[in-house]
Amino acid sequence: MKVAIVNCFDTYEIRVKMVFDFFQTKGDQILVIQSDFMHIKKERIQDKKQNYQYIHVKKYSKNLSFSRLYSHWKFSKDSLKVIENYKPDLLYVLIPPNSLTKNMASYRVNNKNVTLIYDVIDLWPETMPISKFKDIFPLNCWKNLRNRYINTADYVITECNLYHKYLNVDKKKLKTIYLAEKSNIHQINPNLDNQILSLCYLGSINNIIDIKKIGEVIKIISDIKPVTLKIIGDGEKKEELISEAKNCGANVVYYGKIFDEKEKQRIFDTCHFGLNIYKDNTLIGLTMKSIDYLKAGLPIINNIKEDSYDIVNKYNCGVNLNEIDQLKYLSVNYDMEIRNNAKNVFDSLFSYSQIEKKYNFLINNK
Repeated sequence: MKVAIVNCFDTYEIRVKMVFDFFQTKGDQILVIQSDFMHIKKERIQDKKQNYQYIHVKKYSKNLSFSRLYSHWKFSKDSLKVIENYKPDLLYVLIPPNSLTKNMASYRVNNKNVTLIYDVIDLWPETMPISKFKDIFPLNCWKNLRNRYINTADYVITECNLYHKYLNVDKKKLKTIYLAEKSNIHQINPNLDNQILSLCYLGSINNIIDIKKIGEVIKIISDIKPVTLKIIGDGEKKEELISEAKNCGANVVYYGKIFDEKEKQRIFDTCHFGLNIYKDNTLIGLTMKSIDYLKAGLPIINNIKEDSYDIVNKYNCGVNLNEIDQLKYLSVNYDMEIRNNAKNVFDSLFSYSQIEKKYNFLINNK
C-alpha cells in the first residue's frame, strides 16, 4: 500500500514518527510531505530525512500574522500537487493547518478509492489564548474551513476525547488515539528523600502554564513539609516560574533542557510528583509531559479536565487538584504503589504496542 503522511509542523514530529513506524512495520511504501520551515525555531529545516518530501514555504516570525496564514495556505496547495503525482492508497493528514482539509477533501472527492484520515492534533482557533478574537476574521475562517470539509474523511482521529465535543463530525468516524512513546528502556529506581517533597516540572515554560496555581500547590505542601521544585526545560516564562516557586517557599533546582533519557529518569526517580498544571481556559485534554511522567513511573499533580482528569481518577496515578485533602495526605503518607500505577497506566494506554492495536483495528475495518 502507498501511504502519504501530510504534516506542516515540526512540533507534530512525535505523532508523525508513530504513524510512520506503524506503516513501515506493515511493509507499506511511505512518503511524508512536510513543510521545510520549523515553527518553533522559525528557521529552515537543514537535516532532511529519507522518505520525506519538503515543501518550500514562506517564513514567518509571528505566530499570529498574515504571513503565517499565507505560509500554511501555500503548504496546503503545494501538498496537493505532490499527492496528485504520488497517488497514495491512504492519505493521513495532520490538522492544523485547517486549510489542509479543503485541499485534501477535493482530492478525496476526485479519488473515491483513497482512504482519507484526518488526525486532529490541535483545535484552531479554539485552543489559542486569544478568546476575544476567535470569532472574528480571519480566525473564524479557520474553524469554518475545518468544520466544512472534515466530514469528507473516512476517519477523524483525535489525540484526546475532549476534542470530540468541538468537531462537527459524524460520531461513527471519530476515534481517539493517544500519543505514544516507546517503553522506558532505563531502569526505574526511585530514590526519594521523604523528609521533603520533590516536584518536577518538565517541558516548555510558556504562557499557557498556570504559574500562580503551581505556586498555590507549593504553598499547600510547604505548610506540611519542605518543597523542592526541579525544572527540566526552558521558555519565556522560566524566570517567572522560578521566582513564583521561591516566593511560595520552594527550593528550586533548574536543570535546563535535558534530552538524554537516562539523565531525565535519574531526576524523575528523585521526585514524588510531576506537575501537569495549565491555565483553566486552555483547551487541552492530554499533554506530552504527562505521558513522559507516567512512562517514568512518576505520578502527576493535574488540573487538566476530561482525559487527564479521568485517567488520574480511574487509575489512581496521581492527584487531581480538586482533591486538596488527598494531596495533603499523600504529602505525608506517600504510597509507592502510586508509582506502580503510573507506570501501568503508561503501559496500558500510551505504549507503542497499545497504539499499534488501535491503528490495526482502524485500517482493517475500513
